[in-house]
Amino acid sequence: MVCSECVVIYCTAPPGEAASIGKALVTEKLAACANIVEVRSIFAWQNEICEEQEHLLIIKTQSALLDRITERIRELHTYDLPEIIALPIVAGYAPYLDWVQEETAG
Repeated sequence: MVCSECVVIYCTAPPGEAASIGKALVTEKLAACANIVEVRSIFAWQNEICEEQEHLLIIKTQSALLDRITERIRELHTYDLPEIIALPIVAGYAPYLDWVQEETAG
């Protein structure tokens, strides 16, 4: 099934913060699901190479909610510049994608 309305959002956060962001997004019907995976990030920040343990949120939602989700993540996140990247879901299991849309219908 093609689902141009569905997206996956990646957002990294400190370990103690990721769960609260994910729970808020799901509770507020902005996301159907938020998976949390431990990651080790290496990145350039303010002219330094940094290496941090972080948690990666993998958020499933509708593209129409991206602006609201971005705003909400920025409210909850402690980073000055949080990673918020949306990737289109070009195809997937139809019942699952239907569920994503139902759970985020508001």
